[in-house]
Amino acid sequence: MSLINLIQFKHLGDDRGELISLEQNQTIPFDIKRVYYLFDTQKGIARGFHAHKNLQQVAICVKGSCRFLMDNGHNKAEVILDKPNQGILIDVMQWHEMHDFSNDCVLLVLASDYYDETDYIRNYEDFLGCI
Repeated sequence: MSLINLIQFKHLGDDRGELISLEQNQTIPFDIKRVYYLFDTQKGIARGFHAHKNLQQVAICVKGSCRFLMDNGHNKAEVILDKPNQGILIDVMQWHEMHDFSNDCVLLVLASDYYDETDYIRNYEDFLGCI
């Protein structure tokens, strides 16, 4: 499994503007049960710093940019999300961090399940112990 799994979304716009359609089990590889977004992240603040035991997510930077660090416990890779027609799959047991949010960044996240605190691994050493 690749650390960076980018998903390209088809542009459906025309001369009136752009449109991207997201559909569960089609453009998004799972049922969507939760949607949330991050915005107004202050300069120098990083987010994430956790993994999920069972949850899958797709993150899309619908405006602006941010840098993702992905880590499977053996390897690390980084990617900058800065296109609204591109998302990153955050699979199960992937430690992820988000850094360098632009001032105008809006990061949309689609999740495969409802919020469940027991699904989070928030300590990096605990994460490594689960690999």
